[in-house]
Amino acid sequence: MKFFINNPKDILQEALQVSLLHQPLKRIKSDEVNVVIRSDWDKKKVSLISGGGSGHEPAHVGFVGKGLLTAAVCGEVFASPSVDAVLTAIISTTGESGCLLIIKNYTGDRLNFGLAAEQAKALGYQVEMVIVGDDIALGTSGKRRGLAGTILAHKIAGYYAEKGKSLFEIKQIVEEALNDTFTIGLSLTSCQKFDQQAPERLHEDQAELGLGIHGEPGIKTIPYSTADNLLKEAVDLLIPYLTTDSKYTLLLNNLGTVTSLELSVILNSLLHQKDLQPVVNHILGPHTFMTALNMKGISITLIKETPAVLEALAADSNSNWFQLQQIRKPDYMEVPDLPKIIQSKASSNAKNEIIIKEITALLIKSETELNAIDQLVGDGDAGSTFAIIGNQITRYAQQLPYDDIQALLATIGRLTARDAGGSSGVLLSIMFTKAAEAYSVNQNLGTALSAGLDQMMAYGGAKEGARTMIDALSPAFKAISDKKDLTQIADAARQGAESTKKITKTNFGRSSYLNEETLKNIVDPGAEIVARIFEQLALKTAK
Repeated sequence: MKFFINNPKDILQEALQVSLLHQPLKRIKSDEVNVVIRSDWDKKKVSLISGGGSGHEPAHVGFVGKGLLTAAVCGEVFASPSVDAVLTAIISTTGESGCLLIIKNYTGDRLNFGLAAEQAKALGYQVEMVIVGDDIALGTSGKRRGLAGTILAHKIAGYYAEKGKSLFEIKQIVEEALNDTFTIGLSLTSCQKFDQQAPERLHEDQAELGLGIHGEPGIKTIPYSTADNLLKEAVDLLIPYLTTDSKYTLLLNNLGTVTSLELSVILNSLLHQKDLQPVVNHILGPHTFMTALNMKGISITLIKETPAVLEALAADSNSNWFQLQQIRKPDYMEVPDLPKIIQSKASSNAKNEIIIKEITALLIKSETELNAIDQLVGDGDAGSTFAIIGNQITRYAQQLPYDDIQALLATIGRLTARDAGGSSGVLLSIMFTKAAEAYSVNQNLGTALSAGLDQMMAYGGAKEGARTMIDALSPAFKAISDKKDLTQIADAARQGAESTKKITKTNFGRSSYLNEETLKNIVDPGAEIVARIFEQLALKTAK
């Protein structure tokens, strides 16, 4: 597939620059965080912050404005923004009225926004969070993803924030509305990322139901047919969630490259679906609200109409993302002060320096291969996440306290939280931070790392056997605690990584959305890089 791009790594920066030209917005002046804020914001009312990975435009920057969001925090394509990016948005926009974070139910967003919220609370800010899980593809499980219903949450929260409602009133109104908000996706193609060309998984005679917005496979592949037949399949999944004595607003969302003519056909078909006719009262769209890059698909969202919901949805808002606006100069504001990454003096230890250098080089070198593995079982960015960690640690290599294990662990914890983004970065930050604390009490590296792993599992929810990097970390850390040599530690990590090939059912990560056949004999990319790290260290020692 061909794209109008320059360097794939520059896409987000170029896009954000353009957003400042035709909307009354300003951007945090930083290359490290990507935060866009209302130009007219004065912190008197409740701040509303949303965001996540890019690739879903116009979400989320397109919904920053009066009567909508206060700020949007942008990660790279399909990658959650870092903890510090979210914390920057909170500090920059939040006054005495507090802040509401509106996030989609994805692990990376929950962890990064959640940890930022906790850090902001520790600094004295009043912060609450709403997690959107409107996807009904997987039933009523806790795995319900946040889809286009997130846009409705923006609109409802924005309206009541503008009216001066309190933080807790807004949160309650939004959560009550989301309890009766349901979305299903339908697509004719998967999506293609700009820097990773993947084979199209759908044949010309196939369509897909219940897919995510990151290219994850849907719950069901169905025969390609007429619009009426395809949409009936989608509506049949939505109907059981509706109450027949209620009225609903229908939001029709373009997931990427469906033409305007096709959207009209789709809406016409939906309005003639026998089971929908009695309940649909109002329409939003068809329009491009939340995309999955270039996916040729749509999502259908239904939200129950209560007086509070209707009042908010009917109100005017400054949604300039689709209106003609005069070209204006970009507006910036300075980065607020954040805690320092390096809080200890640099020190030398040749052995530890070599270990760090070998690990970071391997993280960077393995990017393409790990992305290819992750493309089979996720959204194809695991290698990029680990490469970012490697590059950031390398960037601070000369400032690290190599001769102080406790300080070194704590510093790596801060580095991964600040710069890595995604779920892996924040989970590793939690692990290293707790390991540093444990090491200060008992100077046993294996015991400290195991304590860090326990904390990671407590926050992330996954345990050994859940098909994550924990499957390699846990046996490796146990081997370190038992004072095994590096070859034995590497063998333990490799056995753990290989075990993930046999795990075809999991409730954690994006692999939880895939069927057993897809996961069979594919190693988890996180576990694979852990095994490679210990194998590389064992090889280096042997030489």
